Amino acid sequence: MTKIENFDVIIIGGSYAGLSAALSLGRALRKTLVIDSGNPCNEQTPHSHNFLTRDGETPAGLSEKARKEVEKYPTVSFEKGRVVAATKNKKNFKVQTEEKKLFSAKKLIFATGLIDIIPEIAGFAECWGISILHCPYCHGFENKNVKTGVFANGQAGYDQAKFLSNWTKDLAVYTDGKSTLTKEQTRNLENREISIEEKEIEGFEHRNGHISNIVFKDGTKEPLKALYATPEVKQQSELPEELGCTFTEHGRIEVDIFQKTNVEGVYAAGDNSSMGRSVSVAVAAGSVAGMLINKEIIEEEFAIGEEIGNPEEVK
Repeated sequence: MTKIENFDVIIIGGSYAGLSAALSLGRALRKTLVIDSGNPCNEQTPHSHNFLTRDGETPAGLSEKARKEVEKYPTVSFEKGRVVAATKNKKNFKVQTEEKKLFSAKKLIFATGLIDIIPEIAGFAECWGISILHCPYCHGFENKNVKTGVFANGQAGYDQAKFLSNWTKDLAVYTDGKSTLTKEQTRNLENREISIEEKEIEGFEHRNGHISNIVFKDGTKEPLKALYATPEVKQQSELPEELGCTFTEHGRIEVDIFQKTNVEGVYAAGDNSSMGRSVSVAVAAGSVAGMLINKEIIEEEFAIGEEIGNPEEVK
C-alpha cells in the first residue's frame, strides 16, 4: 500500500506566488509542502523590474533567494515533480505526482501560472521576454525612446499604442494583415505620428533574442528594437478546472480578495488568477493566500472544539 504523507497545506507551484505563500505558512508553523515542476514562464527573461528592493535582478536569482529564505522554516518541505491528479473528500485533498507519490492536505493553493501560446512566427519565441515584451511597467524604462512596435489589431492595438506612447514617441502598430482599427482610432494614431503597418509578418531578425528588424512577407523589413505583444494563454494546470473552480472571461481562476476560489479549501495565487503578470503582484497574492489559509484552519479547529465542548448545541 502506498504511503500518504499528510500536511496542513499543499502548494502546487513553487515560483514567486507559491514561495510567498509558503513563507507565510512557514512562519505560521503550518506543515506545508511545495510541489514544483521547475518550469517558470519567465525562464528566458533576463531581468525582473518594478519590484521594490529587487529591481533589475534576474528571475532565477529572485527564485533562488526566495527558496533559501523559505527553506529556513522547518515546517516547510519541497518536492520536485508535477502534480497530475487532485481529488477532494469531506476532510482533505489528495494529490498525486507523475512519479506516483501521494500526499494529502487540509488545503490547496494553486500557484501554477500560465503558458503563453507563442505565434508561429520566425524569431518570436527566441525574442519572447527579451525584446518581445508583455508589460511596459516591467520593461518600458529599459526600452524608452527607441523604435517600438505593437503587435495587435483593432481595439487592443489602439489601447496598447496609447499606453506605450508614454514610453516612446517612435511607435508603430503592426496589425499583421488588414487593419481593424476604426477610422477615428486610425486618425487619432496618425495625428500623433503613430504609424500603422498592415503588411503580414514573416519573422524577426535578432541576435540572442534582441530584435534588429521586423521582416514582412513581401520581403521588405523595418528596423525595430522592442515589440509589445499579448499572446493567448492557457492554464499551466488543468487540475483547478477538474476540481470545479470557476474561471473569468479572460481564462483566469476566479478568486476573491483573499485569493479563495469557489471550491472550499482551494486557493489560487499568481498569474493563474490575475491579469497583473508581474513578480510583485504574484508575491503579494501568495502572501495573502498563505495568511488567510492559516486563519481559516484556526477558525475550523476552534469550531470543532466548540462542538465537542457544547454537545447540546450540536443536537
